[in-house]
Amino acid sequence: MLAWMAGIAATSYISLTFLLYLFQTRLIFLPTTAMMATPASIGLPYEEVHFTAADGVKLAGWFAPAAEAEFTILFFHGNAGNISHRLDTVNLYHRLGFNVFIIDYRGYGQSEGRPSEAGSYLDAEAAWQHLVEDRQMRPEQIIIVGRSLGGGIASWLAQHHRAGALVLESTFTSIPDMAARQYPFLPVRPLARVRYNTLARVSTLTMPILIVHSPHDEVIPYDHGRQLFEAAPEPKQFLKTAGGHNDGFLISQEIYAMELKGFIEKYAGRGE
Repeated sequence: MLAWMAGIAATSYISLTFLLYLFQTRLIFLPTTAMMATPASIGLPYEEVHFTAADGVKLAGWFAPAAEAEFTILFFHGNAGNISHRLDTVNLYHRLGFNVFIIDYRGYGQSEGRPSEAGSYLDAEAAWQHLVEDRQMRPEQIIIVGRSLGGGIASWLAQHHRAGALVLESTFTSIPDMAARQYPFLPVRPLARVRYNTLARVSTLTMPILIVHSPHDEVIPYDHGRQLFEAAPEPKQFLKTAGGHNDGFLISQEIYAMELKGFIEKYAGRGE
């Protein structure tokens, strides 16, 4: 009887491990294709942008210009939904006087293809090239901002291009670190095919870095933000916010806006 039960337990464990390995991309990437609204619905001028990644995947995004803006925020969103769910973010940055370029990764919104880690890096590179080549923006005018999963993508782009600054909000150290917390009974680290090793990347960067995280984040632990901050080289700042994973920037909107604008004006475009 005990041997039978042990066999069932072992079979269940192996099956769960196999399913986690096989379907991990579906657990990480949660795209939607239906567009809920556009910046026009909140009174913002914007352009629909269509561009192509190096592997031929056609991508979509929005460019919302601000009058006499010195800087453009290149924003990478989290793992769920699409850009139409980030109008609060676009509006906030626009009110601070920044242009905003927000894109959907492949498989999200109106972008073609299927989500993947490697694909998201191609998408980020294509977005960067759109700004510097098609719109003739100087790298120091671009502020790379990544929230949650977008932080993993933003850190990769910052490793390949020196922008005016990098902002990481509610971002994890790596996907294997997150998985090990969520599934401590499974060998998730060697099985991880999606990695987004943000911690390893921030230590190599040569640009100003702002880390934003809330102790009340119920998705990505606060200590992940602290670890990123400790690993980042100077110049760097840490902004402790309130609120949960998805609403911290809104609940802490006043201090968030003030600190973000101050950080960008202090460091970006000045070669520090």
